[in-house]
Amino acid sequence: MEEYNEQEAYYQAKKRVEELKGFYWNVFSYIMVIPFLIFINYMTYWDFKWFWFPMFGWGIGLTFHALSVFYRGRFFGKEWEQRKMEEFLDKEKNERRRYE
Repeated sequence: MEEYNEQEAYYQAKKRVEELKGFYWNVFSYIMVIPFLIFINYMTYWDFKWFWFPMFGWGIGLTFHALSVFYRGRFFGKEWEQRKMEEFLDKEKNERRRYE
């Protein structure tokens, strides 16, 4: 069983706050820039609506950023790495016991 390490917990909490802050800045800039691009497109040449490209591209990036911030460790994050390491260590330990 792991001991509670206050310094490690503080580091993890600080890292989590930085991740959240980065995500919210990304959302804020998306909300500010995309309408500006739509305005530029409207004022220059409205027949070709090129603003869709950055809007969808940035939106996809924003979606993956949200997944990494809010669902971290559930797919291929630290928890997954830890489970795999424990699985390999258990497998190696069982193989050693079999040959003893």
